[in-house]
Amino acid sequence: MRDRVKIKNSTQVPIESLSINLTCKTIQCRVRGHFAARCNLSNVELDNDLLKGKILTGLVFVAVLGAAVLHAAWNALVKGSTDKALSMGAVVIGHVPIAAITLPVVPIPEAASLPYLFSGIALHLGYQIFLLKSYETGDLTQVYPIARGSAPLIVALGSITILGTQLSGIELLAIMIIGVGIISLTLVRRSDGLANRKAAFLAVITGLFIASYSLVDGLGARIAGTSLGFYCWLAIGNGTLVALYLLWKSPKTLWSIPRRGVRVMAIGGTASFVAYALVTWAFTQAPIALVTALRETSIVFALLIGVFFLKERLSLLKVFATMTTLLGATLLRYAK
Repeated sequence: MRDRVKIKNSTQVPIESLSINLTCKTIQCRVRGHFAARCNLSNVELDNDLLKGKILTGLVFVAVLGAAVLHAAWNALVKGSTDKALSMGAVVIGHVPIAAITLPVVPIPEAASLPYLFSGIALHLGYQIFLLKSYETGDLTQVYPIARGSAPLIVALGSITILGTQLSGIELLAIMIIGVGIISLTLVRRSDGLANRKAAFLAVITGLFIASYSLVDGLGARIAGTSLGFYCWLAIGNGTLVALYLLWKSPKTLWSIPRRGVRVMAIGGTASFVAYALVTWAFTQAPIALVTALRETSIVFALLIGVFFLKERLSLLKVFATMTTLLGATLLRYAK
């Protein structure tokens, strides 16, 4: 790496390696291979591209792809269950013991991240409620691509209209392509031949929650200084809220989880926890929008699982819509 570091009141020097510790607010670099310099971040100015993490490393790329596979798998587990509320509750509550075991060995998040933590907990609950309602009315191969594919679309549109972000031509093209994929999925019909617009609407609302918690969690994890510590507390808070929600809406479902949902807790809960722990870590290593777009490759895995394992009907419209949405997400991945 031949980036440059500028120490205030000093000259620019080429560096061979760079390590940033946001928790300790320090930077360590090796200059020309001769010695290591360690400075406080308050005295160091870095190139904007470096601070923004515009380069997606191979490790982050593989981690997010692995998270995409795990995410599609636990969604299929919930969709394929005869009692979807029980399965969803089991997956989310299954995060809690894993998080509790992990907490003692991870740093404590910075206090400044607490507003993001509480907001993320609430947004995840909204996402889970609407995802559950979506699966109660639509197929995995319809609901999942809309929910996941709309997330980068909503983030991009929100950036333009609210934050005034200027997007490149490729980014605008990607938004249009994702839009075509999503609109076409609203035309998917149920087994009785009727258009399933309710499932499509609920899936879009789910995508809105995904976009919201992605931004909040990404910023929160960066401010916390520990992605895993931040996510562990988020998982515990979210699991607690889901348990309270089930206690209010369906106490019978909650009390059935220890008897009927142990397998889902173990398999689905672990897959879901690991998947989002990887994504939260990736948020601290690369731009949130880039990670969000790459994560949507899970759309393809969900299509394959829905067709080959859940025996859902495969139509040309589903294939076209899924691949179109994935193409848009891929363009967002490479857009500058």
